Amino acid sequence: MSLQFVRRWVLWLLIAGVLFAVFLAYLNPHLMVDLANRLWACF
Repeated sequence: MSLQFVRRWVLWLLIAGVLFAVFLAYLNPHLMVDLANRLWACF
């Protein structure tokens, strides 16, 4: 395997991990209420 091949796989795994973490965060309703309150507090 070449180094470029390994880097590409690591990059894709990192992206997939971040997307999975964001998906899990949105499943928590308290997080969504907290984010909405923080956004509303800016105005």
